[in-house]
Amino acid sequence: MSIVKNARLLAARGARLAQNRSYSDEMKLTFAAANKTFYDAAVVRQIDVPSFSGSFGILAKHVPTLAVLKPGVVQVLENDGKLIKFFVSSGSVTVNDDSSVQVLAEEAHNVEDIDVNEARQLLAKYQSQLSSAGDDKAKAQAAIAVEVAEALVKAAE
Repeated sequence: MSIVKNARLLAARGARLAQNRSYSDEMKLTFAAANKTFYDAAVVRQIDVPSFSGSFGILAKHVPTLAVLKPGVVQVLENDGKLIKFFVSSGSVTVNDDSSVQVLAEEAHNVEDIDVNEARQLLAKYQSQLSSAGDDKAKAQAAIAVEVAEALVKAAE
């Protein structure tokens, strides 16, 4: 089979798949952590998430995606134009072909609720633990804690 014929078959198959997908003009967000459910299938305009492959924004009809969240700020632009910011320590984001999005965080808090002085104290504590860590496991755990605390301070400022 020639390369051109293969390309035509792949293009036709791709067009059929795109027509069969059930993309929605609305995006429904479910955002939860162990400590709280922030959104439960709520219709929102946009979501911005920090991931280890780079930060990205999500709108309705976004390509299906699965990503691991890194410590940082998730921003939710609600339909009324209100922007809400949440700090997440880690987790995952799933974008489905029906424009539903699930953000599942290990821990999440509204940025407005974070005390920047407490966050700085936490960072200093973990930096001290990192510098005094005796073995590789303790160093790795402290390094992760420092990364999360740095992101927490940045979010609070």
